[in-house]
Amino acid sequence: MTGKPRKQIHLAAHFPGVNNTTVWADPASASQVEFESFVHLAQTAERGLFDFFFLAEGLRLREHRGRIHDLDVVGRPDTFTVLNALAGVTDKLGLAGTINSTYNEPFELAKQFASLDHLSGGRAAWNVVTSSDAFTGENFRRGGYLEHSQRYQRAAEVVEVTRKLWDSWAADTLVIDRAAGVFAREVPETRHRGAQFDIAGRFVLPPCPQGHPVLLQAGDSDDGREFGASAADAIFTGHGTLEAGQRFYADVKGRLAKYGRTPDELKILPAATFVLGDSAQDAEERARHIRLQQVGPQTAIAFLEQVWGRELSGYDPDGPLPDVEPTDNVDITRGRVRHAKDPRAVAEAWRAKAEAENLSIRELIIEVTARQQFVGTPAAVAEQIDTYVQADASDGFILVPHLTPGGLDEFVDRVVPELQERGSFRTEYTGTTLREHLGLRHPHRHSTVHEGARAS
Repeated sequence: MTGKPRKQIHLAAHFPGVNNTTVWADPASASQVEFESFVHLAQTAERGLFDFFFLAEGLRLREHRGRIHDLDVVGRPDTFTVLNALAGVTDKLGLAGTINSTYNEPFELAKQFASLDHLSGGRAAWNVVTSSDAFTGENFRRGGYLEHSQRYQRAAEVVEVTRKLWDSWAADTLVIDRAAGVFAREVPETRHRGAQFDIAGRFVLPPCPQGHPVLLQAGDSDDGREFGASAADAIFTGHGTLEAGQRFYADVKGRLAKYGRTPDELKILPAATFVLGDSAQDAEERARHIRLQQVGPQTAIAFLEQVWGRELSGYDPDGPLPDVEPTDNVDITRGRVRHAKDPRAVAEAWRAKAEAENLSIRELIIEVTARQQFVGTPAAVAEQIDTYVQADASDGFILVPHLTPGGLDEFVDRVVPELQERGSFRTEYTGTTLREHLGLRHPHRHSTVHEGARAS
């Protein structure tokens, strides 16, 4: 009698911006802009046989109390420029970019991602994000017109139209018959008329090597989960415990059947950080030191002000939480996603936690802003990651190192061999496209690609 097949772990590498994950002031931290930083992290990820390299994106510099906050800045070269350049210095690694569906047009998106897929030989991925933030919208002609309730409606139509454009060329459209003087068969016109877009035209590129670039989605609301289940190939999420991960995993995968999809057609990939040490105590000490660097006194007060909606600079970061109540001012921090819908409820929960655990302001913010974190020896971290995947709390992780660009080096050198020893991670790339790495079906073929995705 055989047991449940061992799932294969999917790993991706996140290139962090300057924020409360990255320790930009560390002497080992290098440029967020120079191309060599992107090359180092991408080539390290490929050496570690990762599925893909991941770029986040910010459409406006974040502000706190009307000023750029130097400990929380989003800004880097254009995503497509970086990814297309990385295609020339990597061979197998997937290249994923976060591009906003609210402020971009489907035709342009279809062309840009198809171009990346062609230039990389089938390694492109699009992390579809939305925005209803008027502050961000001020950088665009349409401004903040989009209602929050409409953001996923627009995203769904953007994806629908880009897929129509990618599918508009038949597989045999390109003839290239020199003797007959025929280069291509007729390309049909793509027509779409919907609530957001009215399009009639011919797409400019032949079919992508992957059929469609891989689609990722990030969103934990019910609308976000539904959109991910209907349209995404992978979901980029964050859940801090095994049980929370299992609940999310079961919920989203349980929504797939209504769209005619199977659980293997959607990968769940939470963000996670890691800290390694030669012993458990060494790793814990390093993790504590890193978190203190990530959440300094200024950052702790800024996070508190974001929830309280008021200026709190007179409070001691190493003292107790304010006894004043939050206000309804949600604009004290602008450009950062606000997950707290009810600041008074958040403040009440934070006070209860701080009192129960005897936490100062800074200690509390360290606790409540932490991502999923794996801490321990390389063998222990490998076991933790494997446990999450085998227990269906995720299909793998998008790792967010705290140092740019060398923060992934130690993981590749010390943890990847442990995962391989456990039989949970590849020892070589067996495919050339990102869909093959992820074990995803080609959209124009009926069989699922498994690249040795499960071992007994």
